[in-house]
Amino acid sequence: MEVSSLSITSRACPFSPATESLLLKRIRRPSLHQCLVSISLNKRTSQSLFSRQTGPTVFKENSIKVLCSLRRDVPVVEASSMGEIYDALAERILPAAAAASNPNLKHIVGLAGPPGAGKSTIASEVVRRVNKIWPQKASSFDSQVKPPDVAAVLPMDGFHLYRSQLDAMENPDEAHARRGAPWTFSPTLLLECLKKLRNEGSVYAPSFDHGVGDPVEDDIFVSLQHKVIIVEGNYLLLGEGAWKDISSMFDEKWYIDVDIDTAMERVLKRHISTGKPPDVAKWRIDYNDRPNAELIIKSRKNADLIIRSINF
Repeated sequence: MEVSSLSITSRACPFSPATESLLLKRIRRPSLHQCLVSISLNKRTSQSLFSRQTGPTVFKENSIKVLCSLRRDVPVVEASSMGEIYDALAERILPAAAAASNPNLKHIVGLAGPPGAGKSTIASEVVRRVNKIWPQKASSFDSQVKPPDVAAVLPMDGFHLYRSQLDAMENPDEAHARRGAPWTFSPTLLLECLKKLRNEGSVYAPSFDHGVGDPVEDDIFVSLQHKVIIVEGNYLLLGEGAWKDISSMFDEKWYIDVDIDTAMERVLKRHISTGKPPDVAKWRIDYNDRPNAELIIKSRKNADLIIRSINF
């Protein structure tokens, strides 16, 4: 039996008391088709992390499950609440790498999933938790790192094409109707941004103004002191063209697994909340959002961590 740890368990990065025994693990056992790990957030966890499942399993209230497919050893993280998942992911990426003397060293996570999966929420909640925990750990790390700004979110939204660029396309009406599809972004600019971040340690990136409907250049600054960056967006794990090159920039690739109908219900509510009439919102779901989601779901196979979304 071979067991390998998936979490950062460096001595330079001790866990907080509530989650000190949280170990995300994968196990290879040729005689089994699947293994299931129950991770309880208490000190007793380390005594028994693995169990062979032959029937239904009942988990304690405060536990996280990590399912491991033996075919690719891709962990599937799920819990009774999204809060527990946020906590587990934050502990996972607490930056042990920041102890290194290289100030440019970054741990970059790509977080993908269909519209309505909760990418922005997960990214912001995990980053918030990392920044909250960081002051408790900072004395063990590089003194140049000034808490709490050790983690940051870099959304893919800022790499939308401008409306003027859509207007210049062969079919402007179709371009605007399909805005949000892969070809309405600039993956080459995103790739350049990530390369600069990786090579130089800091970068200015665009945000997206939903009121105006266009990117805002140089509105996000990822600095040298940011050691963990979560890049979140729909197409980060696609396996073709510039998207494949983007995917290769990540130290970890996370995918949010959500039922497509549940995701589309969330997107429908979002459209209506921004003032779209229900019939227009429904048309946009059918014409644009669902086809995009179906494409994104195919990229799930390129992830090395699956996060099961539940209602938040």
